[in-house]
Parts: sequence; structure tokens; C-alpha cells
Amino acid sequence: MDAIEAVSRLPLPWLGRCRIPRHLADVLSTAEEVPARDVGIPQSGVEEIWRSVEALYRCGVHPAIGLCIRHRGAVLIDRAIGHVSGNAPQDPPDAERVPASTNTPFCLFSAAKAVHAMVIHKLCEQGLLHLEDRVSDFLPEFARHGMRHITIRHLLGHRAGIPNLPPEALDLDLLGQPGRIVEILARMQPRTRPGRLLAYHAVSGGFVLAEVARRVTGQDVRALLRKQIAEPLGWRWMSFGVRREDVGLVARNALTGLPAPAPIARLLRNALGTDLAHVVELSNDPRFVTGIIPSANAMCTANELSAFFQCLLDEGELDGVRVFDPRTVHRATSEQSIWEFDLTLGVPLRYGLGFMLGGPVSAFGWDTPSAFGHVGLSNIVGWADPKRQLAVGFVNSGKPLLTVHMVRLVQLLVRIARTFPRED
Repeated sequence: MDAIEAVSRLPLPWLGRCRIPRHLADVLSTAEEVPARDVGIPQSGVEEIWRSVEALYRCGVHPAIGLCIRHRGAVLIDRAIGHVSGNAPQDPPDAERVPASTNTPFCLFSAAKAVHAMVIHKLCEQGLLHLEDRVSDFLPEFARHGMRHITIRHLLGHRAGIPNLPPEALDLDLLGQPGRIVEILARMQPRTRPGRLLAYHAVSGGFVLAEVARRVTGQDVRALLRKQIAEPLGWRWMSFGVRREDVGLVARNALTGLPAPAPIARLLRNALGTDLAHVVELSNDPRFVTGIIPSANAMCTANELSAFFQCLLDEGELDGVRVFDPRTVHRATSEQSIWEFDLTLGVPLRYGLGFMLGGPVSAFGWDTPSAFGHVGLSNIVGWADPKRQLAVGFVNSGKPLLTVHMVRLVQLLVRIARTFPRED
């Protein structure tokens, strides 16, 4: 046991730690994997990656973790570890623990933005929308308070000037009334002039884009995602929300780790409209799990998230099925913000149109300048790296912020980058 694991195991009731089984094999699920040597990668490198996942799991901040890695289109890792439910810090010791599997769907939280963005880009590809269209042309409610100049491009690139979600829009009973949520958003005063400054739109932009799509097509974004992307590619879970009968199969989220320091707590409240504990509570509510929250509640397995990015890596085609024109993928992942300071997140970032972009150091590891993907609360990551021919889906159900697990997470990302070197 090293120092990091020793610290994470300290018997502190406020630490928010899950119970770790003595034998990890008891909570391990593995799907079909291709031998790494078939694609020129040492099998030892793949197993080192998984040992990094196990080390992260032992920190106790994630009741369940799923990882799927594709290299050159081959699935080298497709595994899950932990429990769907029953092993959160808040659960009683005698709670029934339901094991996770590679078929377990997880909520992607903000990583859903990449999925939602491609639904919008698909409508642009079909000529139903254009990136320079004004939102107010479709939603007359937005022709006021200086918001009439907000465009589809502004929303996808986090430059619409409406990054904050009003607290009243967090009412889960409104999820069946998307027009009502948009009306609440339309009453806001923009924080900045549309197009001028970069400020991450955690939830607000997704609701607006989804309503534009609904009024243009007559269908909600869940139906559009299923019909245009998920069903053609044969995905079981990829959807905004799940059917009511499937609620119990979704990995239950847990508040873990240390309480957020005041500056981070304020940042989260500004971005999400509430605190982290409330977000976790809402995310387990059946109304959230079955509703449509375009920027926050796409549900899928690690394999499907990896397959989504493999499809983009292959310019819109997966296993012989084309769902996007290559130009659509290039447009969506093209650089729009070059290490510009994000007023919401408080750090400089690179963005595409619905995607975060990599760099010397990024959420996708080190030395990832060509990577594109998205992160989700709090350690969910999906990305593609063309220079490495890599597509990754990393999902989990714990919602920690600042604990020693961050060291393990960084080690995992570095291990992935080293195992699959760039091919310039």
C-alpha cells in the first residue's frame, strides 16, 4: 500500500468513501476484447492501464467505474468494476450491493454536450439549420434583452452570454415542458454581449438548442438522437434519459470525497444554479433519469461512449454505417477558442463547436494537441485522439472534487497516453 492509498483509507467519516471489496475480481466485469498485439500494442501496456483504474477505484470515491478503449477501431479494454447501487458512502452497511457490468449505463453529465452537439450538427448537415442562424428566428422569446443576436454557433461555442441557469429552471417537473424552461431562460439578462466573451454554458445552452431543434423538426432531441445516430449504429443505451422500466439499471450517482472549498463551491453554484450535493440528489431522481436534459443527462455505457468517439475519429462512420458527413465532423471539432480564458470555469481552454480540445496538458492526458472530447461531472471523460488512433470512454458514478484520487486519475490519463504514443 502506498501513501496515496493509505491516505484514502483513513477512517474519517467526513471523507465520503465507498467500501472497497477485498478481492476486486469479485466486482469486475469484462466484455469481449481484442488482444493488444493484434494492433501492435504490448498487452502489458493494456494491463498497466487497468491497474491504474484499479488504483483509482481503491481510493473509494467511485462506486462504479467503466472504461472502454479502442485503438485503430479495435476494442482493447472494455471493463467495469464496482457497484451500480448499494455502496455509496450514504448507504447503510447492510444495503444490497448490485454489481456493475460492461452493460451498465452511466449518466454522462456534461460529456453529454458532445453528443447533443452532434445532433445539432446533423440538422445543419441536413440543411434544417445553419450555424449562423439566430436563435430568435426560431424562438421569438429570445428577441429581447439583447439576446436577439445569439446564434447557433454562439451556443455551441459557449459565447451566447447566458452561461448561468436560473434556480427556478432546475424544477424537475418542468422537464416535460421544454417551452416553459426556455421562457425562463429568455427572461434573463445576458451577462455579456453575444459572441464577445467565452463563458462555459453548463446547462442553459443545451435547453435552448434542444428547443430550436424541436421547433424545426417537431421532434425532441431524444428522438432525433435515437433515429439519426443511436439506432443506425445499433446502440442499446445512448439516449437522453432512459425508459421508466430501466431506471434501476442506471448507475446511481454518489456524493463522495471532501466537501468543496468555498471558491469551487461558488463556481459550481454559478455554473449549475445549485450546489454539488443537490446536483447529485437531482441526478438520482427518476424524473431526471427519464427526462431530457440535453447538456447533462445522456446515458450510455463506456463502450458506447468510446464507439461514439470512434465514429467521429473515422469521420462519421462506424462499422460500415455512415451517420455524419466528414465535413460535419471537421466543422464540429474545428478550433474556435485558442486557449482563451473561460469566465465560468476560470481557466484558459480550447473549444470546438460542442467539444473541448486537447493540448500539451488537458483532460485527455499529456501531449494531446489533436484530441477532442468532453468531460462530465466530475471525472467522466470521452475523447478521440487522431494522432493516436484512440477513442476512449471513461465513466463513473462518484462525484468527488478535491481528494487524493486526482493523483490516480492523472496517472491513468498519463498511462493511456504513454501506452498509445502519437503517430505524427
